[in-house]
Amino acid sequence: MSVTQILSGLERSDATGPDAEAAARMGFLEWAFGLTGAATPEAARAALEAASAPAESAAAQAFVGYLHQASAHVTRPVRRGRAARMH
Repeated sequence: MSVTQILSGLERSDATGPDAEAAARMGFLEWAFGLTGAATPEAARAALEAASAPAESAAAQAFVGYLHQASAHVTRPVRRGRAARMH
């Protein structure tokens, strides 16, 4: 299912609080597992760009928040100290 379809469904939701978060999580998982490729930060950025209208409902806003978190580039930690010197 496309990000636009997921957002459209979440916009129709009147859920708030934990229920909105749960609906957003389900929508995010549906988006991630429905991709033809991997759910990468680049795919999340493309999904954010494809979302044409700003999210209004609590569930849609939470879904967009998950996409923002997924679009962040995560670097590998650099080992410092004795363990790094021994190897």
